[in-house]
Amino acid sequence: MSENCCSSCCSQSADNTAENVEVSEAWDAVSLFDVPGMDCPAEEQMVRTALAELTPPPGFEFDLNRRQMRIYHAKSQLEEISHRLDGLGLGSRLLETGTLTDEARLLMQESAAARDAREARVLTWLLAINGLMFVLEFVVGWLAQSTGLIADSLDMFADAAVYSLALYAVGRSVQLKVRAAHLAGWLQLALALFALAEVVRRFIYGSEPVSTLMIGMGLVALVANVASLMIISKSRDSGAHMKASWIFSANDVMANLGVIVAGVLVMWTGSRWPDLIIGTLIALVVLNGARKILQLKG
Repeated sequence: MSENCCSSCCSQSADNTAENVEVSEAWDAVSLFDVPGMDCPAEEQMVRTALAELTPPPGFEFDLNRRQMRIYHAKSQLEEISHRLDGLGLGSRLLETGTLTDEARLLMQESAAARDAREARVLTWLLAINGLMFVLEFVVGWLAQSTGLIADSLDMFADAAVYSLALYAVGRSVQLKVRAAHLAGWLQLALALFALAEVVRRFIYGSEPVSTLMIGMGLVALVANVASLMIISKSRDSGAHMKASWIFSANDVMANLGVIVAGVLVMWTGSRWPDLIIGTLIALVVLNGARKILQLKG
């Protein structure tokens, strides 16, 4: 165990920004840990939770492939950090620790600003795509009498709201990012219940879904959501607000495929049942997405 920051520790602290925590002036040390039992995000979350109550809260950089993590902290916290990590039973071992210089902290702050700017650009594009698709898909869904398209359009609206909230959260505290994600989750929950109510209404009063409009609009929405996934893929681990955005976009791709399949079945069978079924399934997918969002802790 080295008491001086070796080259790998210093270079990483200068080039990368600690995840999900604002760069703190109280950090004056950076420590590298080997954690053999950390091989998936669940263990990563265990580490975050174990150290969340420390003041000031530490910053993290995780490398799950190497099963290592770098922690930015106050020097006085090292013993407590090691003790709490030992209690997790992940076999953590301190490899090296050293001083976090003012120069390195300044570079981290500049990197954080660049990250925030990148997130803002990503979310602006996603907001524009999903806002436009909501209007287009809802109008076509109403004209086509398709509960699948209407449910999918409401999912697009929920996504647009998520991206708006996430855009607001960029550069703000971890707690605010989590609250923004949770607010988006509650909104998606409400819209999913609305979509289910629309399925029930059309089941009772009848509908005649237009298969060609369902298939065509489903394909357009699929292209839009695949583009959204590609745009957000590199930023999905930047905090709860970005994780929420990724979850919503992934759900949308599945929903779009469902609408296309339902349109084909409506054309083939001449029955409205495929549309009603896919509308119900999309609403349930949206509900599950809301559940995942509400479980995010940062």
